[in-house]
Amino acid sequence: MEDRTFVVGQEFPDVKAFRNAIKEAAIAQHFELRIIKSDLIRYFAKCATEGCPWRIRAVKLPNSPAFTIRSLEGIHTCGKNAQNGHHQASVDWIVNFIEERLRDDINYKPKDILHDIHKQYGITIPYKQAWRAKERGLAAIYGSSEEGYCLLPSYCDQIKKTNPGSIAEVFTTGSDNRFQRLFVSFYACTYGFLNGCLPIVSLGGIQLKNKYLGTLLSATSFDADGGLFPLAFGVVDEENSESWMWFLSELHKALEMNAESMPKLTFLFDGKKGIVDAVRKKFSNSSQAFCMRHLSESIGKEFRNSRLMHLLWKAAYATSTISFKEIMAEIEDVSSEAAMWLQQFPPSRWALVHFEGIRYGHLSSNIEDFNRWILEFRELPILQVIEQIHNKLMVEFEARRIKSNSCFSVLAPCAEKQTIEAINQASTYQVLRSDEVEFEVLSAERSEIVNIGTRCCSCRDWQFYGIPCSHAVAALISCRKDVYAFTEKCFTVASYRETYAVEIHPIPGRIKWRKMSEDADDVTQVVRPPKSRRPPGRPEKKRICVEDLNREKHVVHCSRCNQTGHYKTTCKADTMNSIEQF
Repeated sequence: MEDRTFVVGQEFPDVKAFRNAIKEAAIAQHFELRIIKSDLIRYFAKCATEGCPWRIRAVKLPNSPAFTIRSLEGIHTCGKNAQNGHHQASVDWIVNFIEERLRDDINYKPKDILHDIHKQYGITIPYKQAWRAKERGLAAIYGSSEEGYCLLPSYCDQIKKTNPGSIAEVFTTGSDNRFQRLFVSFYACTYGFLNGCLPIVSLGGIQLKNKYLGTLLSATSFDADGGLFPLAFGVVDEENSESWMWFLSELHKALEMNAESMPKLTFLFDGKKGIVDAVRKKFSNSSQAFCMRHLSESIGKEFRNSRLMHLLWKAAYATSTISFKEIMAEIEDVSSEAAMWLQQFPPSRWALVHFEGIRYGHLSSNIEDFNRWILEFRELPILQVIEQIHNKLMVEFEARRIKSNSCFSVLAPCAEKQTIEAINQASTYQVLRSDEVEFEVLSAERSEIVNIGTRCCSCRDWQFYGIPCSHAVAALISCRKDVYAFTEKCFTVASYRETYAVEIHPIPGRIKWRKMSEDADDVTQVVRPPKSRRPPGRPEKKRICVEDLNREKHVVHCSRCNQTGHYKTTCKADTMNSIEQF
Protein backbone atom coordinates (compact mmCIF):
# COMPACT_ATOMS: atom_id res chain seq x y z
CA MET A 1 0.00 0.00 0.00
CA GLU A 2 3.04 2.32 -0.15
CA ASP A 3 1.92 3.56 -3.58
CA ARG A 4 -1.73 3.41 -2.45
CA THR A 5 -2.86 1.21 -5.37
CA PHE A 6 -5.53 -1.50 -5.09
CA VAL A 7 -5.86 -4.93 -6.69
CA VAL A 8 -8.73 -7.41 -6.81
CA GLY A 9 -8.45 -9.93 -3.96
CA GLN A 10 -6.50 -7.57 -1.72
CA GLU A 11 -7.50 -8.09 1.94
CA PHE A 12 -7.75 -5.74 4.93
CA PRO A 13 -8.05 -6.66 8.66
CA ASP A 14 -11.54 -5.14 8.98
CA VAL A 15 -13.94 -2.64 7.49
CA LYS A 16 -12.34 0.27 9.37
CA ALA A 17 -8.90 -0.52 7.91
CA PHE A 18 -10.36 -0.67 4.40
CA ARG A 19 -12.19 2.63 4.79
CA ASN A 20 -9.02 4.31 6.05
CA ALA A 21 -7.05 2.86 3.12
CA ILE A 22 -9.51 4.05 0.47
CA LYS A 23 -9.69 7.47 2.12
CA GLU A 24 -5.87 7.75 2.17
CA ALA A 25 -5.71 6.76 -1.50
CA ALA A 26 -8.38 9.28 -2.52
CA ILE A 27 -6.59 12.10 -0.67
CA ALA A 28 -3.10 11.16 -1.88
CA GLN A 29 -4.20 10.67 -5.52
CA HIS A 30 -6.37 13.80 -5.54
CA PHE A 31 -9.75 12.36 -6.53
CA GLU A 32 -13.07 12.70 -4.73
CA LEU A 33 -15.12 9.66 -3.69
CA ARG A 34 -18.85 9.19 -4.05
CA ILE A 35 -19.88 6.40 -1.68
CA ILE A 36 -22.82 4.40 -3.01
CA LYS A 37 -23.06 1.86 -0.19
CA SER A 38 -21.09 1.46 3.01
CA ASP A 39 -21.95 -0.78 5.96
CA LEU A 40 -20.35 -3.56 8.03
CA ILE A 41 -20.49 -6.17 5.25
CA ARG A 42 -20.06 -4.27 1.96
CA TYR A 43 -18.59 -1.14 0.45
CA PHE A 44 -19.26 0.32 -3.00
CA ALA A 45 -17.90 3.65 -4.26
CA LYS A 46 -17.00 5.47 -7.46
CA CYS A 47 -15.14 8.58 -8.54
CA ALA A 48 -17.24 11.69 -7.86
CA THR A 49 -16.28 13.35 -11.16
CA GLU A 50 -19.01 12.99 -13.77
CA GLY A 51 -18.01 10.62 -16.57
CA CYS A 52 -15.02 9.07 -14.78
CA PRO A 53 -15.38 5.24 -15.02
CA TRP A 54 -13.41 4.32 -11.86
CA ARG A 55 -15.37 1.97 -9.49
CA ILE A 56 -14.47 -0.17 -6.48
CA ARG A 57 -16.43 -2.82 -4.56
CA ALA A 58 -15.36 -4.66 -1.39
CA VAL A 59 -17.13 -7.17 0.87
CA LYS A 60 -16.63 -8.88 4.21
CA LEU A 61 -15.24 -12.42 4.14
CA PRO A 62 -17.49 -15.10 5.69
CA ASN A 63 -16.70 -16.08 9.30
CA SER A 64 -14.03 -13.37 9.49
CA PRO A 65 -13.86 -9.60 10.15
CA ALA A 66 -11.54 -9.20 7.15
CA PHE A 67 -12.56 -7.21 4.07
CA THR A 68 -11.50 -7.99 0.50
CA ILE A 69 -11.74 -6.15 -2.82
CA ARG A 70 -14.14 -7.99 -5.16
CA SER A 71 -14.00 -5.72 -8.18
CA LEU A 72 -12.01 -2.73 -9.42
CA GLU A 73 -13.19 -1.15 -12.69
CA GLY A 74 -11.78 1.53 -14.97
CA ILE A 75 -9.00 4.04 -14.58
CA HIS A 76 -9.29 7.69 -13.66
CA THR A 77 -10.01 10.06 -16.56
CA CYS A 78 -10.95 12.95 -14.25
CA GLY A 79 -7.47 14.50 -14.11
CA LYS A 80 -7.45 14.07 -10.32
CA ASN A 81 -8.02 17.78 -9.72
CA ALA A 82 -8.92 17.77 -6.00
CA GLN A 83 -6.19 20.21 -4.97
CA ASN A 84 -7.79 22.98 -2.87
CA GLY A 85 -9.32 20.78 -0.21
CA HIS A 86 -10.76 17.31 -0.05
CA HIS A 87 -14.07 15.97 1.28
CA GLN A 88 -12.32 12.93 2.72
CA ALA A 89 -9.85 15.11 4.67
CA SER A 90 -12.17 15.32 7.66
CA VAL A 91 -11.25 16.51 11.15
CA ASP A 92 -10.98 12.87 12.29
CA TRP A 93 -8.59 12.10 9.44
CA ILE A 94 -6.44 15.10 10.36
CA VAL A 95 -6.43 13.95 14.02
CA ASN A 96 -5.03 10.57 12.94
CA PHE A 97 -2.43 12.37 10.82
CA ILE A 98 -1.19 14.66 13.64
CA GLU A 99 -1.58 12.46 16.73
CA GLU A 100 2.02 11.25 16.93
CA ARG A 101 3.35 14.72 16.17
CA LEU A 102 1.17 16.19 18.94
CA ARG A 103 2.57 13.68 21.45
CA ASP A 104 6.08 14.86 20.61
CA ASP A 105 5.24 18.57 20.41
CA ILE A 106 2.25 20.07 22.23
CA ASN A 107 2.86 23.37 20.44
CA TYR A 108 2.36 21.82 16.98
CA LYS A 109 0.60 24.80 15.39
CA PRO A 110 -2.34 24.72 12.96
CA LYS A 111 -0.24 26.51 10.34
CA ASP A 112 2.35 23.72 10.65
CA ILE A 113 -0.43 21.15 10.22
CA LEU A 114 -1.49 22.90 7.01
CA HIS A 115 2.10 22.93 5.77
CA ASP A 116 2.74 19.24 6.54
CA ILE A 117 -0.52 18.05 4.95
CA HIS A 118 0.15 20.09 1.82
CA LYS A 119 3.71 18.80 1.65
CA GLN A 120 2.69 15.14 2.03
CA TYR A 121 -0.63 15.08 0.17
CA GLY A 122 -0.61 18.21 -2.00
CA ILE A 123 -3.99 19.44 -0.74
CA THR A 124 -4.97 22.63 1.07
CA ILE A 125 -7.36 22.45 4.04
CA PRO A 126 -9.00 25.36 5.92
CA TYR A 127 -7.13 26.78 8.92
CA LYS A 128 -10.20 26.34 11.11
CA GLN A 129 -10.31 22.62 10.30
CA ALA A 130 -6.67 22.22 11.35
CA TRP A 131 -7.34 24.15 14.56
CA ARG A 132 -10.33 21.92 15.42
CA ALA A 133 -8.27 18.82 14.72
CA LYS A 134 -5.55 19.99 17.09
CA GLU A 135 -8.13 20.65 19.83
CA ARG A 136 -9.64 17.21 19.36
CA GLY A 137 -6.21 15.57 19.21
CA LEU A 138 -5.10 17.18 22.49
CA ALA A 139 -8.33 16.03 24.14
CA ALA A 140 -7.78 12.47 22.88
CA ILE A 141 -4.21 12.37 24.23
CA TYR A 142 -4.51 14.34 27.48
CA GLY A 143 -8.21 14.22 28.27
CA SER A 144 -10.88 16.89 27.95
CA SER A 145 -10.92 20.20 29.82
CA GLU A 146 -14.17 19.22 31.55
CA GLU A 147 -12.64 15.98 32.81
CA GLY A 148 -9.61 17.91 34.07
CA TYR A 149 -11.75 20.09 36.35
CA CYS A 150 -13.73 17.08 37.56
CA LEU A 151 -10.56 15.22 38.61
CA LEU A 152 -8.90 18.19 40.36
CA PRO A 153 -10.08 17.33 43.92
CA SER A 154 -8.83 13.73 43.61
CA TYR A 155 -5.50 14.91 42.22
CA CYS A 156 -5.09 17.39 45.11
CA ASP A 157 -5.72 14.54 47.55
CA GLN A 158 -2.96 12.56 45.85
CA ILE A 159 -0.53 15.49 46.19
CA LYS A 160 -1.19 15.61 49.94
CA LYS A 161 -0.93 11.81 50.35
CA THR A 162 2.31 11.37 48.40
CA ASN A 163 3.95 14.61 49.61
CA PRO A 164 2.93 15.03 53.31
CA GLY A 165 2.81 18.62 54.51
CA SER A 166 1.94 19.95 51.05
CA ILE A 167 -1.05 22.21 50.43
CA ALA A 168 -3.35 21.55 47.48
CA GLU A 169 -6.86 23.00 47.64
CA VAL A 170 -9.62 23.61 45.11
CA PHE A 171 -12.12 26.42 45.68
CA THR A 172 -15.49 26.55 43.93
CA THR A 173 -18.31 29.06 43.63
CA GLY A 174 -22.08 28.79 43.26
CA SER A 175 -24.48 25.97 44.04
CA ASP A 176 -23.27 24.02 40.98
CA ASN A 177 -19.61 23.99 42.20
CA ARG A 178 -18.06 25.98 39.37
CA PHE A 179 -14.25 26.18 39.53
CA GLN A 180 -12.95 29.44 40.95
CA ARG A 181 -9.42 28.94 42.31
CA LEU A 182 -6.68 26.38 42.96
CA PHE A 183 -3.65 26.72 45.26
CA VAL A 184 -0.67 24.33 45.36
CA SER A 185 2.49 24.49 47.46
CA PHE A 186 4.62 21.37 47.87
CA TYR A 187 6.17 20.88 51.31
CA ALA A 188 9.60 20.48 49.69
CA CYS A 189 9.23 23.97 48.17
CA THR A 190 8.09 25.61 51.42
CA TYR A 191 10.89 23.92 53.42
CA GLY A 192 13.53 24.76 50.83
CA PHE A 193 12.50 28.41 50.72
CA LEU A 194 12.47 28.90 54.50
CA ASN A 195 15.73 27.04 55.12
CA GLY A 196 17.94 27.82 52.15
CA CYS A 197 16.68 30.42 49.68
CA LEU A 198 17.23 34.16 49.56
CA PRO A 199 14.37 35.95 51.41
CA ILE A 200 13.04 37.29 48.10
CA VAL A 201 9.69 36.42 46.53
CA SER A 202 8.79 37.21 42.91
CA LEU A 203 5.12 37.43 41.99
CA GLY A 204 3.45 37.24 38.59
CA GLY A 205 0.89 35.56 36.39
CA ILE A 206 0.56 34.03 32.94
CA GLN A 207 -2.60 33.55 30.90
CA LEU A 208 -3.62 29.95 30.20
CA LYS A 209 -4.84 29.19 26.67
CA ASN A 210 -7.01 26.14 27.17
CA LYS A 211 -10.75 25.98 26.52
CA TYR A 212 -11.73 27.77 29.75
CA LEU A 213 -8.77 30.16 29.98
CA GLY A 214 -7.84 31.31 33.51
CA THR A 215 -4.57 32.71 34.86
CA LEU A 216 -1.73 30.88 36.57
CA LEU A 217 -0.42 32.95 39.52
CA SER A 218 2.98 32.03 40.93
CA ALA A 219 5.47 32.90 43.66
CA THR A 220 9.15 32.12 43.07
CA SER A 221 12.47 32.79 44.78
CA PHE A 222 16.24 32.45 44.20
CA ASP A 223 18.45 29.66 45.53
CA ALA A 224 22.02 30.22 46.78
CA ASP A 225 23.36 29.92 43.22
CA GLY A 226 20.82 32.40 41.80
CA GLY A 227 18.67 29.67 40.26
CA LEU A 228 14.89 29.76 39.90
CA PHE A 229 13.09 28.28 42.92
CA PRO A 230 9.28 27.87 42.56
CA LEU A 231 7.58 28.40 45.92
CA ALA A 232 3.86 28.14 45.19
CA PHE A 233 1.40 28.52 42.33
CA GLY A 234 -2.32 28.78 41.80
CA VAL A 235 -4.92 29.02 39.06
CA VAL A 236 -7.70 31.61 39.19
CA ASP A 237 -10.65 32.18 36.89
CA GLU A 238 -9.71 35.85 36.62
CA GLU A 239 -6.66 37.90 37.66
CA ASN A 240 -7.74 40.89 39.73
CA SER A 241 -7.19 42.51 43.15
CA GLU A 242 -9.41 39.97 44.87
CA SER A 243 -7.61 36.95 43.40
CA TRP A 244 -4.19 38.34 44.37
CA MET A 245 -5.43 39.00 47.90
CA TRP A 246 -6.59 35.37 48.09
CA PHE A 247 -3.34 33.99 46.63
CA LEU A 248 -1.11 35.91 49.05
CA SER A 249 -3.38 34.94 51.94
CA GLU A 250 -2.87 31.25 51.07
CA LEU A 251 0.88 31.81 50.64
CA HIS A 252 1.06 33.46 54.07
CA LYS A 253 -0.72 30.46 55.63
CA ALA A 254 1.65 28.01 53.94
CA LEU A 255 4.74 29.86 55.22
CA GLU A 256 3.28 30.43 58.68
CA MET A 257 2.58 26.70 59.10
CA ASN A 258 6.24 25.84 58.55
CA ALA A 259 8.11 28.75 60.17
CA GLU A 260 8.57 29.62 63.85
CA SER A 261 8.42 33.29 62.90
CA MET A 262 7.66 34.92 59.58
CA PRO A 263 10.96 36.07 57.96
CA LYS A 264 11.29 39.61 56.64
CA LEU A 265 10.78 39.24 52.93
CA THR A 266 11.32 41.37 49.83
CA PHE A 267 8.66 41.09 47.11
CA LEU A 268 9.38 41.76 43.44
CA PHE A 269 6.46 42.35 41.07
CA ASP A 270 5.37 44.28 37.99
CA GLY A 271 3.62 47.09 39.89
CA LYS A 272 -0.01 46.10 39.35
CA LYS A 273 -2.13 47.79 41.99
CA GLY A 274 -3.83 44.53 42.97
CA ILE A 275 -0.47 42.94 43.88
CA VAL A 276 0.80 46.05 45.72
CA ASP A 277 -2.29 46.25 47.96
CA ALA A 278 -2.31 42.50 48.65
CA VAL A 279 1.39 42.45 49.65
CA ARG A 280 0.92 45.44 51.96
CA LYS A 281 -2.02 43.80 53.72
CA LYS A 282 -0.84 40.17 53.96
CA PHE A 283 2.91 40.80 54.43
CA SER A 284 2.92 44.16 56.17
CA ASN A 285 6.47 43.71 57.50
CA SER A 286 7.94 43.12 54.03
CA SER A 287 9.73 45.37 51.53
CA GLN A 288 8.23 45.84 48.07
CA ALA A 289 10.07 46.54 44.83
CA PHE A 290 9.17 46.86 41.16
CA CYS A 291 10.71 44.42 38.69
CA MET A 292 13.28 46.43 36.71
CA ARG A 293 12.92 44.27 33.59
CA HIS A 294 9.20 45.06 33.46
CA LEU A 295 9.77 48.76 34.23
CA SER A 296 12.42 49.16 31.51
CA GLU A 297 10.25 47.34 28.95
CA SER A 298 7.32 49.62 29.87
CA ILE A 299 9.30 52.82 29.32
CA GLY A 300 10.63 51.34 26.05
CA LYS A 301 7.14 50.60 24.75
CA GLU A 302 5.80 53.95 25.92
CA PHE A 303 8.49 56.16 24.38
CA ARG A 304 10.20 53.87 21.81
CA ASN A 305 13.67 54.98 22.87
CA SER A 306 16.42 52.48 23.74
CA ARG A 307 18.57 55.21 25.37
CA LEU A 308 15.87 55.78 27.98
CA MET A 309 15.92 52.06 28.81
CA HIS A 310 19.72 52.15 29.19
CA LEU A 311 19.63 55.23 31.44
CA LEU A 312 16.89 53.72 33.61
CA TRP A 313 19.00 50.61 34.28
CA LYS A 314 21.98 52.87 35.01
CA ALA A 315 19.92 54.84 37.53
CA ALA A 316 18.69 51.63 39.17
CA TYR A 317 22.29 50.44 39.76
CA ALA A 318 23.58 53.85 40.92
CA THR A 319 25.41 53.52 44.27
CA SER A 320 25.13 57.13 45.42
CA THR A 321 22.36 59.73 45.50
CA ILE A 322 24.57 62.16 43.56
CA SER A 323 25.10 59.78 40.63
CA PHE A 324 21.39 58.85 40.76
CA LYS A 325 20.37 62.52 40.42
CA GLU A 326 22.82 63.04 37.55
CA ILE A 327 21.36 60.09 35.61
CA MET A 328 17.79 61.24 36.26
CA ALA A 329 18.80 64.66 34.86
CA GLU A 330 20.04 62.89 31.72
CA ILE A 331 16.64 61.19 31.38
CA GLU A 332 15.01 64.63 31.70
CA ASP A 333 17.23 65.95 28.90
CA VAL A 334 16.39 63.03 26.61
CA SER A 335 12.64 63.23 27.26
CA SER A 336 10.84 65.41 29.77
CA GLU A 337 7.68 63.34 29.14
CA ALA A 338 9.53 60.17 30.14
CA ALA A 339 10.85 61.83 33.31
CA MET A 340 7.31 62.87 34.22
CA TRP A 341 5.98 59.36 33.41
CA LEU A 342 8.63 57.85 35.69
CA GLN A 343 7.37 59.91 38.65
CA GLN A 344 4.50 57.47 39.14
CA PHE A 345 7.09 54.89 40.27
CA PRO A 346 8.81 56.04 43.52
CA PRO A 347 12.62 55.51 43.39
CA SER A 348 12.37 53.75 46.76
CA ARG A 349 10.68 50.89 44.86
CA TRP A 350 13.24 50.37 42.08
CA ALA A 351 16.55 52.20 42.65
CA LEU A 352 19.13 50.38 44.80
CA VAL A 353 20.37 53.57 46.44
CA HIS A 354 16.88 54.47 47.71
CA PHE A 355 15.57 50.95 48.47
CA GLU A 356 15.06 50.37 52.20
CA GLY A 357 15.16 46.55 52.18
CA ILE A 358 17.78 44.19 50.77
CA ARG A 359 17.58 42.63 47.30
CA TYR A 360 20.98 40.87 47.14
CA GLY A 361 21.53 42.46 43.73
CA HIS A 362 18.33 41.07 42.20
CA LEU A 363 16.61 44.00 40.50
CA SER A 364 14.34 41.84 38.33
CA SER A 365 12.02 39.01 39.29
CA ASN A 366 12.48 35.53 37.84
CA ILE A 367 8.78 34.94 37.14
CA GLU A 368 9.50 34.99 33.40
CA ASP A 369 11.84 32.01 33.89
CA PHE A 370 9.04 30.09 35.61
CA ASN A 371 6.57 31.07 32.89
CA ARG A 372 8.93 29.57 30.29
CA TRP A 373 8.59 26.26 32.13
CA ILE A 374 4.89 26.07 31.32
CA LEU A 375 4.77 28.09 28.10
CA GLU A 376 4.44 24.97 25.96
CA PHE A 377 1.87 23.39 28.29
CA ARG A 378 -0.60 26.25 28.77
CA GLU A 379 -2.91 25.03 25.99
CA LEU A 380 -3.53 21.79 27.91
CA PRO A 381 -6.45 21.21 30.32
CA ILE A 382 -5.85 22.51 33.85
CA LEU A 383 -5.06 19.10 35.36
CA GLN A 384 -2.33 18.44 32.80
CA VAL A 385 -0.80 21.87 33.47
CA ILE A 386 -0.49 21.00 37.18
CA GLU A 387 0.90 17.55 36.33
CA GLN A 388 3.54 19.07 34.04
CA ILE A 389 4.63 21.55 36.75
CA HIS A 390 4.90 18.69 39.27
CA ASN A 391 7.00 16.62 36.85
CA LYS A 392 9.28 19.58 36.11
CA LEU A 393 9.73 20.31 39.83
CA MET A 394 10.59 16.68 40.53
CA VAL A 395 13.27 16.61 37.80
CA GLU A 396 14.77 20.01 38.71
CA PHE A 397 14.94 19.25 42.45
CA GLU A 398 16.77 15.98 41.79
CA ALA A 399 19.24 17.62 39.36
CA ARG A 400 20.04 20.46 41.76
CA ARG A 401 20.31 18.10 44.73
CA ILE A 402 23.03 16.26 42.84
CA LYS A 403 24.69 19.55 41.81
CA SER A 404 24.70 20.98 45.37
CA ASN A 405 26.10 17.76 46.84
CA SER A 406 28.95 17.90 44.33
CA CYS A 407 30.02 21.37 45.55
CA PHE A 408 32.98 21.30 47.96
CA SER A 409 33.54 25.05 48.33
CA VAL A 410 32.20 27.17 51.21
CA LEU A 411 29.91 29.22 48.99
CA ALA A 412 27.60 28.29 46.11
CA PRO A 413 29.35 28.45 42.69
CA CYS A 414 28.27 31.98 41.66
CA ALA A 415 29.02 33.50 45.09
CA GLU A 416 32.34 31.61 45.27
CA LYS A 417 33.38 32.97 41.88
CA GLN A 418 32.46 36.53 42.95
CA THR A 419 34.45 36.16 46.20
CA ILE A 420 37.56 34.82 44.42
CA GLU A 421 37.46 37.79 42.00
CA ALA A 422 37.19 40.16 44.98
CA ILE A 423 40.18 38.46 46.68
CA ASN A 424 42.30 38.84 43.53
CA GLN A 425 41.31 42.50 43.20
CA ALA A 426 41.97 43.17 46.91
CA SER A 427 45.63 42.25 46.55
CA THR A 428 46.22 45.52 44.64
CA TYR A 429 44.82 47.74 47.45
CA GLN A 430 46.53 49.44 50.39
CA VAL A 431 44.72 49.19 53.76
CA LEU A 432 44.93 51.75 56.57
CA ARG A 433 43.43 50.67 59.89
CA SER A 434 41.57 53.22 62.01
CA ASP A 435 40.37 51.00 64.90
CA GLU A 436 39.10 47.47 65.53
CA VAL A 437 36.38 47.64 62.89
CA GLU A 438 37.02 50.65 60.63
CA PHE A 439 39.46 50.79 57.72
CA GLU A 440 40.40 53.04 54.82
CA VAL A 441 41.13 51.11 51.63
CA LEU A 442 43.21 52.89 48.98
CA SER A 443 43.22 52.01 45.29
CA ALA A 444 44.73 53.72 42.26
CA GLU A 445 41.45 55.50 41.50
CA ARG A 446 39.89 56.28 44.91
CA SER A 447 39.62 55.39 48.57
CA GLU A 448 36.74 53.66 50.39
CA ILE A 449 35.77 53.43 54.06
CA VAL A 450 35.03 49.90 55.33
CA ASN A 451 33.37 48.98 58.63
CA ILE A 452 33.50 45.22 59.26
CA GLY A 453 31.37 45.60 62.41
CA THR A 454 28.33 46.92 60.55
CA ARG A 455 29.36 45.12 57.33
CA CYS A 456 29.39 48.34 55.32
CA CYS A 457 31.57 49.82 52.60
CA SER A 458 31.27 53.33 51.19
CA CYS A 459 31.07 51.82 47.69
CA ARG A 460 27.82 50.17 49.00
CA ASP A 461 28.32 46.90 47.09
CA TRP A 462 28.65 44.90 50.33
CA GLN A 463 25.28 46.20 51.55
CA PHE A 464 23.59 45.72 48.16
CA TYR A 465 24.77 42.19 47.39
CA GLY A 466 25.38 40.56 50.80
CA ILE A 467 28.87 39.40 49.69
CA PRO A 468 32.03 41.32 50.78
CA CYS A 469 33.25 43.63 48.02
CA SER A 470 36.94 43.82 47.10
CA HIS A 471 37.48 46.72 49.56
CA ALA A 472 35.88 44.75 52.39
CA VAL A 473 37.92 41.67 51.46
CA ALA A 474 41.15 43.75 51.62
CA ALA A 475 40.20 45.03 55.10
CA LEU A 476 39.27 41.54 56.34
CA ILE A 477 42.47 39.96 55.05
CA SER A 478 44.57 42.73 56.62
CA CYS A 479 43.24 41.85 60.08
CA ARG A 480 43.32 38.09 59.39
CA LYS A 481 39.56 37.60 59.41
CA ASP A 482 37.76 34.83 57.52
CA VAL A 483 36.23 36.43 54.42
CA TYR A 484 33.62 33.66 54.11
CA ALA A 485 32.37 34.26 57.66
CA PHE A 486 31.27 37.76 56.59
CA THR A 487 29.15 36.50 53.68
CA GLU A 488 25.37 36.12 54.14
CA LYS A 489 24.38 32.59 55.15
CA CYS A 490 21.96 32.22 52.21
CA PHE A 491 24.95 32.09 49.80
CA THR A 492 26.66 29.11 51.47
CA VAL A 493 26.79 25.58 50.04
CA ALA A 494 25.13 24.40 53.28
CA SER A 495 22.08 26.55 52.45
CA TYR A 496 22.23 25.41 48.81
CA ARG A 497 22.03 21.76 49.91
CA GLU A 498 19.29 22.45 52.45
CA THR A 499 17.18 24.11 49.74
CA TYR A 500 16.81 20.80 47.90
CA ALA A 501 17.12 18.44 50.89
CA VAL A 502 13.45 17.39 50.82
CA GLU A 503 12.35 15.33 47.82
CA ILE A 504 9.27 15.92 45.70
CA HIS A 505 7.70 12.47 45.40
CA PRO A 506 5.97 11.13 42.27
CA ILE A 507 2.19 10.92 42.07
CA PRO A 508 0.57 7.63 40.91
CA GLY A 509 -0.95 7.44 37.44
CA ARG A 510 -4.53 8.52 36.96
CA ILE A 511 -5.88 4.97 36.67
CA LYS A 512 -4.22 3.91 39.93
CA TRP A 513 -5.47 6.78 42.10
CA ARG A 514 -8.93 6.54 40.58
CA LYS A 515 -9.02 2.91 41.71
CA MET A 516 -7.68 3.85 45.16
CA SER A 517 -10.51 6.40 45.55
CA GLU A 518 -13.13 3.82 44.50
CA ASP A 519 -11.72 1.20 46.93
CA ALA A 520 -11.80 3.74 49.77
CA ASP A 521 -15.34 4.80 48.86
CA ASP A 522 -14.24 8.45 48.85
CA VAL A 523 -16.99 10.93 48.11
CA THR A 524 -15.07 13.64 46.28
CA GLN A 525 -16.45 16.98 45.31
CA VAL A 526 -17.44 17.27 41.64
CA VAL A 527 -15.94 20.44 40.22
CA ARG A 528 -17.44 21.89 37.07
CA PRO A 529 -15.54 24.21 34.72
CA PRO A 530 -16.03 27.99 35.02
CA LYS A 531 -18.68 29.63 32.89
CA SER A 532 -16.17 31.84 31.09
CA ARG A 533 -14.85 30.26 27.91
CA ARG A 534 -12.33 31.21 25.27
CA PRO A 535 -13.98 33.33 22.56
CA PRO A 536 -14.17 31.77 19.08
CA GLY A 537 -11.56 32.54 16.45
CA ARG A 538 -7.85 33.12 16.57
CA PRO A 539 -6.78 35.44 19.43
CA GLU A 540 -5.28 38.77 18.42
CA LYS A 541 -1.56 39.22 18.91
CA LYS A 542 0.23 42.51 19.34
CA ARG A 543 3.65 42.13 17.80
CA ILE A 544 6.33 44.62 18.75
CA CYS A 545 9.27 45.12 16.43
CA VAL A 546 12.61 45.48 18.22
CA GLU A 547 13.71 48.05 15.64
CA ASP A 548 10.70 50.20 16.57
CA LEU A 549 11.96 50.41 20.15
CA ASN A 550 15.25 51.90 18.92
CA ARG A 551 13.54 54.36 16.59
CA GLU A 552 12.86 57.88 17.82
CA LYS A 553 9.19 58.64 18.39
CA HIS A 554 7.75 60.53 15.38
CA VAL A 555 6.47 64.01 16.21
CA VAL A 556 3.82 65.34 13.83
CA HIS A 557 3.84 69.03 12.82
CA CYS A 558 1.03 71.31 11.64
CA SER A 559 1.82 73.49 8.60
CA ARG A 560 -1.02 75.89 9.42
CA CYS A 561 -0.35 76.95 13.03
CA ASN A 562 3.27 75.69 13.32
CA GLN A 563 2.40 73.66 16.45
CA THR A 564 3.25 70.01 17.13
CA GLY A 565 0.91 67.16 18.05
CA HIS A 566 -1.54 67.35 15.12
CA TYR A 567 -1.81 67.69 11.32
CA LYS A 568 -3.21 70.48 9.18
CA THR A 569 -6.42 68.51 8.59
CA THR A 570 -7.10 68.24 12.35
CA CYS A 571 -5.95 71.77 13.22
CA LYS A 572 -8.40 73.65 15.42
CA ALA A 573 -6.93 77.09 14.72
CA ASP A 574 -9.47 77.91 11.97
CA THR A 575 -12.30 76.69 14.16
CA MET A 576 -11.21 78.91 17.06
CA ASN A 577 -10.84 81.91 14.71
CA SER A 578 -14.34 81.32 13.34
CA ILE A 579 -15.76 81.13 16.87
CA GLU A 580 -14.00 84.37 17.87
CA GLN A 581 -15.26 86.13 14.71
CA PHE A 582 -18.78 84.85 15.36
